[in-house]
Formats: sequence, structure tokens, C-alpha cells
Amino acid sequence: MADESVSALTYAVWATAWGPTAAVVDGEDLCRFVLPHYRMDELEDLLRWEHPGCRRQDAAFEPLIELVRQYFNGQPVSFDTLSCHLPSETTFAGQVLRACRQIPFGETLSYRQLALRIGREDAARAVAAALGKNPIPLVVPCHRVTYADGRAGGFSAAGGVELKQRMLAMEAGASS
Repeated sequence: MADESVSALTYAVWATAWGPTAAVVDGEDLCRFVLPHYRMDELEDLLRWEHPGCRRQDAAFEPLIELVRQYFNGQPVSFDTLSCHLPSETTFAGQVLRACRQIPFGETLSYRQLALRIGREDAARAVAAALGKNPIPLVVPCHRVTYADGRAGGFSAAGGVELKQRMLAMEAGASS
């Protein structure tokens, strides 16, 4: 996504139907995504604070921008082709995030079901904790992981559980 002529860390901030979103890329790998919640100026300030020296380069993010806009317009999309900076697949967090990334648009899994997918049936709470540290929500769709009874569960992204519920409702409507 990023052009080699710029510094390794670049970011983009753009408008969607649900509000401004942003992303940071380290080289070619997406390493941060911010869901709609902030005003455009606040979002840019947040990224510059979190990633000192990061330069804005919206043009390099066009494929991601298009996918995200389609998503927030209620269209089923997949982020599978995007290269992401994730913890090593030998770590628990890396296994959780990679398994979560496989949950398709419009579907959900419980924390326990996700734990089973990585072979750790006793680790539902640890799965929830790993998802709570997900730096690239939507692309790693942690909003699609719920309690076993279908309740939304937690959501550490700005916008909280209300945003998670709204995303799940939008996906359910688009999938039917």
C-alpha cells in the first residue's frame, strides 16, 4: 500500500458514511485502523500522537479507502487481500487474530468458538483479552465475536459496544 519513496510509517484519514476513519501502514503492512468515532481533526491529531514522524499519504491507501467506504455503505466486502502487521502466528494473540480474520461478513462466532478454532477450548476469556488489543478492527473483524448467547460482548474500539452492535446489525441486514 505504501510507496517506497516515503518513510516507513504513513497514514490516511478519510470520510465514510459513518464518519471519519483512518489507517496507518508500516511499509506494506496495515498496523492501525481507527473506526468511525472522532472528528477528522481529532483523528489526525490522534494518529500523529500515536505515531510520531508518521506522514500523511492518502493516495497510497486508495484500495483500503474504497473497501472501507463500501463496508460503511452496507456492502459485503472482504479485507482478506490486505497485508497486515500481526503478532507472530506462534503466539496466542497471533493465532487469535488470524482465526478472527477468517470470520466472513455477516457471520459471528462466540469467544468460545474462536478459542476452539485455535485448539484452546478453555481460553474464551483469553481470546476476549487478545481481541481487546486488536489494533486493526474491521480488517481483523473482532466485532464479529460475541457471547455464546448472542449478546454483543465487549468492544474496546472507540464507540464501544454501541458501535459493535450497529456494525453487526448492518452486516446482518446486508447479508439477508
